[in-house]
Amino acid sequence: MFNLSKLLHFKRSNSLYLIISIAIILWCTSIGWAFNQALGADPSPRLAQSLRPDRSTVEVGKEIYVSTCSGCHIPIAPEVLPTETWQELLENPQKHYGTSVPNLIRLSQVLIWDYLKTYSRPILLRDAPIPFYIEQSQYFKIVHPRVEFSEPITTKSCVVCHPGVKDFNYRTLSAEWEDAP
Repeated sequence: MFNLSKLLHFKRSNSLYLIISIAIILWCTSIGWAFNQALGADPSPRLAQSLRPDRSTVEVGKEIYVSTCSGCHIPIAPEVLPTETWQELLENPQKHYGTSVPNLIRLSQVLIWDYLKTYSRPILLRDAPIPFYIEQSQYFKIVHPRVEFSEPITTKSCVVCHPGVKDFNYRTLSAEWEDAP
C-alpha cells in the first residue's frame, strides 16, 4: 500500500529542484550585480550634472558632443556632415580617423546621437558614398557656395572665417566675409 521508495524518490527530486533553483537565482543575481557594476561604474560627472528633468536630451547631447570633441579638435556643426556619417562615427568610436575617442560611455553616445540626428540631414542621393571628410560633404559645399579654398579643408581651417568657432559659434564671420555677397 504505502510505497516508501516512491516517497524517498519524490523527496530527492524536490531537493534537487530546490538546489537547481537556488543555483539559478544566485547565478542571475551575480550576473545582475556584475552588469550593475559595469554600467554604473564611474559615470561622467558632467553628464550627471547636466541631466536635469527640465533639460531636453538634445541640449544635453550638444553639451556632451562639444565637450567630448573639443578635447582633440574643433567640434564640427552637425549640419556640415550627413546623418549617415555621424552614425558611422558614433557606432565606431574606436575608429575615429586613426584614433579612438577616449572616455565615451554608451549613454553619452546615445545623447550625442540624439543631438546629431536632430540637426544633420540624410544623404540626398541614394547611391552617394558616405563622406567622412568635410571637403567631401555636399552639405559643406552647400553652406559655403562662394568660398574658394586654396588649401585642404580641415577642422583648423574653420577658425580663419569663423572667429567664434571656439565657442561653437559658426554663424559669426570674420570681417572680410561679413558683407560678402
